[in-house]
Order: sequence, then structure tokens, then C-alpha cells
Amino acid sequence: MVLYKNDIAELKNLISSHTKTFLLLDENTEKHCLKVLDFIDFQNVVKIIIPSGEQNKNIETVKYIWAQLIGNLADRNALLINVGGGMVSDIGGFAASCYQRGIDFINIPTTLLAMIDAAIGGKTGIDFHGLKNQIGVFSQPLAVVILLEFLETLPERELLSGLAEIIKYGFIVDKTFLDAQLQKNPVNLVNPVFIKKAIEVKNEITCQDTTEQGRRKILNFGHTVGHALETYLFDTRDSLKHGEGVALGMLSALFLSEKYCGLNHETTLYYKNIYRKNFNRFDFGKLPVDELVEIMRHDKKNTDGNIRFVLISDLEKPVYDVVVKPEDIVESIKYLIDYLNDENYWGK
Repeated sequence: MVLYKNDIAELKNLISSHTKTFLLLDENTEKHCLKVLDFIDFQNVVKIIIPSGEQNKNIETVKYIWAQLIGNLADRNALLINVGGGMVSDIGGFAASCYQRGIDFINIPTTLLAMIDAAIGGKTGIDFHGLKNQIGVFSQPLAVVILLEFLETLPERELLSGLAEIIKYGFIVDKTFLDAQLQKNPVNLVNPVFIKKAIEVKNEITCQDTTEQGRRKILNFGHTVGHALETYLFDTRDSLKHGEGVALGMLSALFLSEKYCGLNHETTLYYKNIYRKNFNRFDFGKLPVDELVEIMRHDKKNTDGNIRFVLISDLEKPVYDVVVKPEDIVESIKYLIDYLNDENYWGK
């Protein structure tokens, strides 16, 4: 269930039906986001504050959340409200889903990326052994609450990270996201119409395939190489936002789509222009391509040791479970790096 500002009365009813309410926040959302939550009676909730950042999306943080729930006598009718970006909704949903075999949780995303992607669909989890979202469960939130006020003070880089997922929807589901949103100059990064439409797309697909056995897999377009880049660059000066990794990964996926699905090269060129207009030009230096491929071998989409991609044969025509040869993955990453390093294209 997705709720908006005008659904606050319904949200209050959901909260009041539980024995005790817990509010999960990271250090940033505690400092900047509580004023938007004026509909919550803070006198009657227990706050659980965790460190911010992807590096804290781990089992130690989950153990801390569980300890706080136990210490404050949370029973099976307790409610955990996760307020934050994708990290908070991922780890909060996972902690709630395991505590006493599962308590209700509500996601209140505070970033564009979380609103249109991470907080919706019931994917929960943590990073483990240096691999992103390696441990987790599918568990649907009781509700996802969208409050666009959070976006008013969000840094541009965070908004662009969310834009990458909107662009993804344009390639795999509805090309009007590309035609209407990205041809404006400058692009409106907080477009309520497109945000709501993106939420509806994500919600519709995930409701049809809650445990990612079929069509939901198309949402991983750009994520195979994107996650590998995120993982490799994690906790470095060149670390990537999730959407930045996806934006880069989509170019590799389009290169492979030409090779495996007969995609017209014009579509790849079209995306290159979209990327140059909207995203940063990263200078990664010499990436160890073989190490990136090794990271991809642990991707959750794989079966029988084969690395599987989501590709497209045309706009709005995704193809999932495409087995790609390691040597072609290497070639796609080199293509991506050559694009970023092309001085004639980017200008000196």
C-alpha cells in the first residue's frame, strides 16, 4: 500500500492498531527529517538511531536494532517505522521481518531513489562479506508513505541518483519517461507527476511478482555491472551512489544488448547523450575488470555459475536471464571506460 500526504489519517489508524511503535532513523534523518513527521506522537514512540552510510548496512547494526526491540519489550504486534533512504528501509525491513518471526513495518523514504525504488516491493537485506544485499528476505511493508517535502532540501547528487532509476523505467517499461522528462533543459529533478508514475510502475511490477521469479527481474536492468562497480569502489574516495552505479551499468547493458539481443546502435547513442546531459563523468583510472567480473559471479540473478543480465531488444522490450560470456562482460566494461575517457566526446 502506497500512501501520500492526504492519506495521513489512514496512516495514523495503521499505527494505532499496534501495541508499540518504534522509529528507525539514521544519524542524518534524526537530524533533518523529524520535523516533516509532525503527524507522529513522538512521546509514544521509541527511537532507534543507527549510524548512516552503506558501510553500516551489516549484521552488527541489525543486532543492535534487535537488542533495542528486545530491551523495549517489543511484542509480535509491535510496529517498526523506517525513516530514511534505501539503507534504512533495507536494514529496517530485514530486522523487522526476522524479529519474533516477523513484525509489521512501514517505510517512509526520504530520498528520491528510495521513494521510487528501494522502499517499494518488499526487498530487504544487508551487505555481507563485501557483497551488496547478499543476505535478506522478501517481506512486504505494511505501507510505504511518500512525503515529497523530504526532497526539497536533498542534494543534487542524491536527486540524480534517483533520476537514474526513472531513466531505467524509460528503457524497460515506458519510454515516455525519457521523451517528456529528459528533453527539458534543465531537467526537473523533483517532478511530482513523474515521481508518482515511477512509484506506480515499481509497485505494479513487484505486486505481480513478489519474489522475483519472472517479470520483476526486468527491474535489474543496469544493476549487474552497476552493483559490481558499487561493491568494488565501496568506502573509497570514488564510491558511488546506487543510482550512479545503475546509470553506468545501463551503458554496459546496452552494449551487450546490441551483441545479444540485436538492439539498434542508435539506442545506445541516445543513452550516451542522456548520460552526458544528466550525470557526472567519473574518472576511475585503471579498473581491474577481471575483479569486477568475479564480483558479478556472486550476483543473486545467477544460476549454475552463469552470469545473467537484463538486456533490451528495443525500448520497452526487456529480456531477462540472458547468460553473458565473461569475455563479453569485460568488453562491455571497457566500452564504458572508453566512453568516460573520450575527450572528443566530453570536451577537454
